[in-house]
Amino acid sequence: MTTPIKIGVSACLLGKYVRYDGGHKHDRCISDTLGMYFSFVPVCPEVGCGLPIPREAMRLEGDHLAPRLMTCQTRLDRTEQMLGYCVAKIRELKNEDMCGFIFKERSPSCGLVGVPLYGDTASEIFTVGLFAHEVARCFPLMPLEEAERLNNPDIRENFIEKVLSYHRLPCR
Repeated sequence: MTTPIKIGVSACLLGKYVRYDGGHKHDRCISDTLGMYFSFVPVCPEVGCGLPIPREAMRLEGDHLAPRLMTCQTRLDRTEQMLGYCVAKIRELKNEDMCGFIFKERSPSCGLVGVPLYGDTASEIFTVGLFAHEVARCFPLMPLEEAERLNNPDIRENFIEKVLSYHRLPCR
């Protein structure tokens, strides 16, 4: 029997009640369809860095090269707390032998593209979530995707093929 190929997944997408509002964003395309091919390593950076459930909503603000993770109402800066978690979690994930990662779109921690960045300008600026940025930086060849895009059968098939190819790499 072979060991299932592992992929990381934002925990809320697997039905875990970890979102800021105490809810989840269970995605059956991931759990049911991709679950036939892969085993999952659930990750919630917000809970992992010590934030409660439920918790105040957060957003990214400031410079796109060094965005700050700010709570929306009380204006607490959670950036260093999140970045500290990222360093520790990446070290842990390197031992998981993962071959891909699926992120929750538009999340200030997990969004891979198109995360709103709030600042002084009137124009819309987008960035990447803090945790997703660190995963991409530390695993530069690993296939990464956002959950919402996997509803497209062509993108989903492409992601599966990339994960299987990555799994076959001799030195990942």
